[in-house]
Amino acid sequence: MIFLPLSFVVALLFLTFLLRMIRQDEPRLALQSPFFWLLLIMCVQSIVVGLRWGYDVMAVRSVMPVLAAIIPPLSFIAFQSLTEAGSRLRWRDLLHAIPSSLVLVLLVFDGGPIDLVIILTFLGYGLALLWLARQGPEALGASRLDGMIRSYRALLLMAASLIASAISDLAISLDFAFASGRQAPLIISGFTTIVLLIIGLAAVQAQGETVSGEEQEEVAEVTPSDLPDERAPTAEDQQLAKALDRLMAEQQLYKDMDLNLRKLARRLGQPVRAVSQAVNRVHGMSLSHYVNNHRIAEACRLLQETQEPVTRIMLEAGFMTKSNFNREFLRVTGENPSQWRKRRDAFDRNGGEPGIRA
Repeated sequence: MIFLPLSFVVALLFLTFLLRMIRQDEPRLALQSPFFWLLLIMCVQSIVVGLRWGYDVMAVRSVMPVLAAIIPPLSFIAFQSLTEAGSRLRWRDLLHAIPSSLVLVLLVFDGGPIDLVIILTFLGYGLALLWLARQGPEALGASRLDGMIRSYRALLLMAASLIASAISDLAISLDFAFASGRQAPLIISGFTTIVLLIIGLAAVQAQGETVSGEEQEEVAEVTPSDLPDERAPTAEDQQLAKALDRLMAEQQLYKDMDLNLRKLARRLGQPVRAVSQAVNRVHGMSLSHYVNNHRIAEACRLLQETQEPVTRIMLEAGFMTKSNFNREFLRVTGENPSQWRKRRDAFDRNGGEPGIRA
């Protein structure tokens, strides 16, 4: 019977995600995403781990630490790209190449504390991601509004995974130091592979895909940023909210499926947090609910005035997935789109109009 290491199965899963990413976006756009390269590196690393600890291929032994040192900085760069600060490259971003370069130099000179460098790299970038997460979901202003919370959760998961990987690497080093590495194959092929899988799933979630497909039912997410801000809106908040209302009415930005907090802030010439706080305080809802309310209003107009299929109306209103559209439509109107349209027809025959629930 052919032995198939778990890491090979994980590599196949990563490859599936990569192909889906290329198919959903243009290949050129996919290649520009740091999440694409993160998944690619982890796919290769999973294969290397399987070859080394599943089939005892010693030729790949020197590749493993270099790839391992690339994953934490690339994870940080990927999530930083979803923030306002990460929207442009800076010279200091080249500092992220130091860990992998240092490991490569130590390998060339056949010595040095490679394990310590890798442990500190995973631990350091795990803590850096936690520091990035301290600002809340609004920090990921480049995420699509319907995926901001999911991206934020993926950020926390990625941080925890990197720190857990540092702990596993420390356990491997201690095993080699005090037990001649007897448990190292089990730790690396098992725990490390699972950590790689979690990191990959976090990257996929942050990129905007759902692991089980677009049609899976999503659970309504409630976070502190979704709750009304009890503080009274300031004059600046009122002015900013009115400017956003005009922007939505005149330019219909809500129809942009990839609309995010960063885009809105740039159009208004304001910081992302100021825009989010203004909507929260003035309208008593999160920015994602605010935008989706505009989308649902547009969907209701199209359902009432046209005979277009519901799926086409969903796309024209700015929604990307049926699950999100149906959930938001139910939240706003209390009905699903088909029920709303049937009631519209009945009201029209009786000279009435269906309404949208406040």
